[in-house]
Amino acid sequence: MSTAQGARARARIEVTAAIKDEARRQLAAEGAARLSLRAVARELGMVSSALYRYFPSRDDLLTALITDAYDSLGGSAEAAHEAEAGGLFERWIAVCEAVRSWALEHPHEYALIYGTPVPGYTAPDTTVPAAARVGLLLIGIAREAHRGPGLARPALPADLRPEAERMVADFAPDVPPEVVTALVAAWAQLYGLVSFELFGQFNRMVEDRAAFFRHAVGQLARGVGLVPGPA
Repeated sequence: MSTAQGARARARIEVTAAIKDEARRQLAAEGAARLSLRAVARELGMVSSALYRYFPSRDDLLTALITDAYDSLGGSAEAAHEAEAGGLFERWIAVCEAVRSWALEHPHEYALIYGTPVPGYTAPDTTVPAAARVGLLLIGIAREAHRGPGLARPALPADLRPEAERMVADFAPDVPPEVVTALVAAWAQLYGLVSFELFGQFNRMVEDRAAFFRHAVGQLARGVGLVPGPA
């Protein structure tokens, strides 16, 4: 790559980052539904036609912001998982607490990926790998427990077994069907807990929210079949 090409590439990276930063400020001030490429261009002192060279449409910009948010969340959860020196139960707690901490630090980005859907926008399949990072961590913890110290398998109703076996085949090979259904329920409940706190549903109800959250996600771990290590 020539010096001129390298300079152009760096400039493109810098402008792209500036566009995203301004878009995030708009998300915080106006919400995702009112995100406007023209408004972003105006705040950056750009003409709209120049901005379209970076993001051809509002949906392209939204997709970039959504992917970045999922990757940021996933990176935080993965770092917590790697840093936890305890057993698998403790790693589960660490991942869940990292999700909560990230959401509290990035409320508008959390709302973008787990809040009200943006009217007229459908996230493309390209966002799926980033969106799956936290879920894959939790599946990995359950898989490791199944292969190693073992899992206390939850009950599985007979009429749910075909669906559970389909889920095993689709995204969780080598994990027992009983555990996969519990994992999906736990994943949904994890984000329900975070959303209730972030969007004010725990106001005048739960005061020590960190302790409550830790207890609740511990119960989710037990529901999946993980067993706490020695105290």
